[in-house]
Amino acid sequence: MSYLALYRKYRPNTFDDVVGQEHIVRTLKNQISSNRVAHAYLFCGSRGTGKTSIAKIFARAVNCEEPVNGSACSICSACKKVQEGSSINIIEMDAASHNGVDNIREINEEVKYTPAVGKYKVYIIDEVHMLSTGAFNALLKTLEEPPAHVIFILATTDPQKIPVTILSRCQRFDFKRLSAKEIEDRLAEYMQKEKIDIEDQALSYIARLADGGMRDALSLLEQSISFYFDETITMDKILYLVGAVDSSVLFEMIDAVTAQNTQKALELCVAVNRLGRSIRQFASDLLEHCRNLLVAKTTNGAQGVLDYSQEYINRLIEQAEAVSAQELMRYIKHFGELEYELRNAISPRILLEIAVLKLTKVQMDSSKESLLAKMQFLEQKLEQLEKEGVKAAYSMPEELQRTPLKEVVPQRLPKAVPEEVRELIKKWPEIKSKLGKAAWSIFETAEAGFVEEDIFYIVYKNGMDVLVNAHLEELKKAINEEAGKEVRVKPIHADDYAAKCIEVYGSHPEQTDDIKDISAVIQNVAAKINFNIQVKN
Repeated sequence: MSYLALYRKYRPNTFDDVVGQEHIVRTLKNQISSNRVAHAYLFCGSRGTGKTSIAKIFARAVNCEEPVNGSACSICSACKKVQEGSSINIIEMDAASHNGVDNIREINEEVKYTPAVGKYKVYIIDEVHMLSTGAFNALLKTLEEPPAHVIFILATTDPQKIPVTILSRCQRFDFKRLSAKEIEDRLAEYMQKEKIDIEDQALSYIARLADGGMRDALSLLEQSISFYFDETITMDKILYLVGAVDSSVLFEMIDAVTAQNTQKALELCVAVNRLGRSIRQFASDLLEHCRNLLVAKTTNGAQGVLDYSQEYINRLIEQAEAVSAQELMRYIKHFGELEYELRNAISPRILLEIAVLKLTKVQMDSSKESLLAKMQFLEQKLEQLEKEGVKAAYSMPEELQRTPLKEVVPQRLPKAVPEEVRELIKKWPEIKSKLGKAAWSIFETAEAGFVEEDIFYIVYKNGMDVLVNAHLEELKKAINEEAGKEVRVKPIHADDYAAKCIEVYGSHPEQTDDIKDISAVIQNVAAKINFNIQVKN
């Protein structure tokens, strides 16, 4: 007899063999026992949770001549034909490869004929969400009013893609993911039958990796048996096979991140890469570990939420005490983004190291989630400086400690006089060159002017009041630094500046040179902002 894969060899044959779906098994058995079988069912759930297996068990049970407590007897002629594979009453169809209208039309034609043996024709359509829109429409009428001898069982991992018109005509059963404990117990039972020597810790890790799917667990277990044929399968061997790291590395990494120990964290990254472990699996494990820490911190290690041994949960609680919930949320965000980025990464090790650097060097993290961490980092630095300052004070000689400290009074710059302001206006291009990019872009078209007293006028075009006021302090600082004195600075519109010049110098014809200089400034500004201004001599 040819070899059967473990997931095929140990596929459930009766309702009693099913693991973790008691809510569905009990309902179906009661329907069969009470003769209240529906005409259409929808089985929803993730992969490897038993949808197709239960569909086949149910199909055999409804056709059994003498069902026992809702299950097939496995003795009657109908059951034997199913076991031999000669029954034509159970029809399976994969909607992923048979998703056209013609495939459904064939079913619509076949349902007209009564079964040769047994009570029902049972159609099991797997991955039904893959049917085309036309196929769903062709199925709708038959599904709504099927013959009394027909039962449809639709199985899917993506029920939201199924039209509501189909959903409303089916009894829906949602298959839950199996717990790690349920998978581990069943795997241990199978390994005893296969006489395979495997550690309990290894079985527990395989059960967690399966993520609620029995088929995935059996496939991974079979791969391990083949790789370590005639050997004792240990935890380390499983870790090597799947490219994962021991949980102690996860604890060490989070300890290093929490202590802001960049060197230790990077050394762990190098070690993981040197051992040939999967960087993506490592990032996924770190994400899961941070989630476990957060759950342990917020629930005090409730075993109903954390599917681990009490010893492991105690380690989680101990480590979670050293880090805040907000920081754990930041870790989860970064490792979640890392796991996504690693899907198509060319250099996964570099991405891992960058993520670790952002966590250990919070000042390198520009995300908004890091603000609280940055504040805490600054507070720690401040406390450290204060402690150092206190120690320095105690180390000072006693006579110096008694000496009162002199009050430091900031020096005020002397005020500039009109002649100095007049000379400063000639240096306007140099002043603008010292401004930042944003301020320079605002004052690039502005000009400097002088009318009277000691006021430095900034002549700008209309409509720029908000921008000019926003950067005025920066400009004043640049002017004062250039002058070495405090200068009165006043922004003014070009037309207001021209009017003021005319008002002041119109009655002072002897100041010809000043009028010429000011006129040149006004005309320069006017040319840039499309004004035509005349100054009276």
